[in-house]
Amino acid sequence: MSKRFQVAVTDTLPEIGSECKILDDLADVKLLQTFDEADVARLGADADVLLVYHTIKLSERSIATLHKCQAIVRCGVGYDNVDIQAAGSRGIVVCNVPDYGTEEVADHALLMLLAIARRFVPAHQSVREGNWNYTVAIETPRLRGRTLGVIGCGRIGTAMVLRAKAIGMRAVVFDPYKPDGLEKALGVERVHKLEDLLKQSQFVSVHCPLTTETKHILNAKTLSLLPRGAYVINTARGPCVDANGLLSALDSGQVAYAALDVVETEPLDDERLRKHPRIVLTPHTAFYSIEGYQEMRSKGAEEARRVLLGEAVRNPVNLQVLKNARCRI
Repeated sequence: MSKRFQVAVTDTLPEIGSECKILDDLADVKLLQTFDEADVARLGADADVLLVYHTIKLSERSIATLHKCQAIVRCGVGYDNVDIQAAGSRGIVVCNVPDYGTEEVADHALLMLLAIARRFVPAHQSVREGNWNYTVAIETPRLRGRTLGVIGCGRIGTAMVLRAKAIGMRAVVFDPYKPDGLEKALGVERVHKLEDLLKQSQFVSVHCPLTTETKHILNAKTLSLLPRGAYVINTARGPCVDANGLLSALDSGQVAYAALDVVETEPLDDERLRKHPRIVLTPHTAFYSIEGYQEMRSKGAEEARRVLLGEAVRNPVNLQVLKNARCRI
């Protein structure tokens, strides 16, 4: 009998039934149930593939111990918690699952836009407190015809644009990495400078990955470019929005309301954000639906299966730093 492969699931999933269903005939699947990368180095050093979720961070320290590993599959869209340079220099291909939560995150971003524009939370709280007065909604804007600026027009940004158009908003996109003509395919407008987007955006929604370029892409300086009384929505990555800059903009009235599904440090430990009366918060739930969660896990395991079968991976994200790949790309 040929030797079976080893697959390690790093984070603290309650079980690995979905992964085993896809990989059982090829590999032994081990659930490490840890947030500590030292445990990955200790317990996952024999893995041929790592399946990684959101919370754990893999740095040079743990990646250097993965002498057998062919691929690290980040079971999610963002991969900023994996040192792709360290992996690539060792021939380890890093992949993600870029499409599993597209509908969910776009739906959630639209939900958050509607909630802050329509004063949903203060209205709900007012009724709970025994009031029944429409004045809680004073200064609520009509959305039709308002401009939504979308930072990042990948799968989720595109889905958000289509939803905004459906409720009559004018959508403008900024994404320097997309080819010319994207805006024509979507029937929206496009700008090629961030400042040109912000100056006209009464609403701005963040849908870019977290990179050195996008960290604090919304900060005191860039937020000052928005029309006064603008609205900010972030369902991408917390560090894309500088909390200090956002709080200052809210307190000055430059930003009317903000809605955040993600924050720079999770779980949230900034009481200024937690208690601010004009910030609506959800606990990084935009990605989740019953179906989406299952799709995320299944597609991550399917990418691992391709690696083990010697098939080309579908979603590598570190090709630019990859040397002597250990699996087929």
